[in-house]
Amino acid sequence: MKIIFAGTPPFAAQALEALIEAGHDVCLVLSQPDRPSGRGMKLSPSAVKSVALSHGIPVATPLTLSLRKAPEEAAAMHDLLRAQEADVMVVAAYGMILPQVVLDIPKGIGPDASVKCINIHASLLPRWRGAAPITRAIEAGDADFGVTLMKMDAGLDTGPMLAKESIPIAETETTQTLTEKVSALGASMLVKLLQNPDTITVTEQPEAGVTYAHKVTKEEGHIDFTQSAAIVERKIRAFTPFPSSYAEHNGTTIKIWQAHIVEIQGQPGEVIRADKNGVVIACEKNAICATILQRPGKPKMPVEHFLQGYAITKGDIFQ
Repeated sequence: MKIIFAGTPPFAAQALEALIEAGHDVCLVLSQPDRPSGRGMKLSPSAVKSVALSHGIPVATPLTLSLRKAPEEAAAMHDLLRAQEADVMVVAAYGMILPQVVLDIPKGIGPDASVKCINIHASLLPRWRGAAPITRAIEAGDADFGVTLMKMDAGLDTGPMLAKESIPIAETETTQTLTEKVSALGASMLVKLLQNPDTITVTEQPEAGVTYAHKVTKEEGHIDFTQSAAIVERKIRAFTPFPSSYAEHNGTTIKIWQAHIVEIQGQPGEVIRADKNGVVIACEKNAICATILQRPGKPKMPVEHFLQGYAITKGDIFQ
């Protein structure tokens, strides 16, 4: 099958690899432009672009596909997409809204050739439409998560569903670990769907249960100890690796990367105990026991090693 692929992060790169391994003809890849990264802030390609180039697949990195924003650039990209004469376009965490004119370019697959663009969306739609579904699901305490393959339309993750599979969210799940799981699941589902395109069925999303996963901001990582320990612990897992969870201690920003709940009471933000077993900080209800921490200029450390180089004592306040 001849496929145009659009994606950017590792989540999408795994799906691209799966398509290539399955023998599909990925004729063109779209990805976000190279971004500065690392200490030297050198321009680096996205994970998807790196995979494509390693397989000799042409890559385009347009700044926009909107004729309204950049008529000449967008029109040239539309012409390039049409020239591929692709059967279908697969989109996974591309990071750019595709206008309807682009969604209509592929020939289409399925019994009536109506499936032109397929989106791999990490959530059980219609729950968690939008930018950060994995983070928001963990933050909200969802018991289950999954992947939905969706026929794309011009709305925000509103298109009809082609396939959906669920997996449980573990009690220790972080955004990083759950992303790895759904990356593999989405890639597997996509390959399976494309094996028998004539049997594809299209199911409209239910109107009930719609929620939106708004983009995560750095400011959300600040820990509010006036919330319950259950909420704080979920947020620490949800914000790993981005934006990370942090609080101020004696004027120093301390990141907390791993913690568990302790049934003990105290003033919110108060250090109840600090030893090799953890830094116990009181919340509105119960407390968290931080076991992996980080201070500025240092790597993440288990609490025993962290406390050897940084003093935290009973009665101190985190805020």
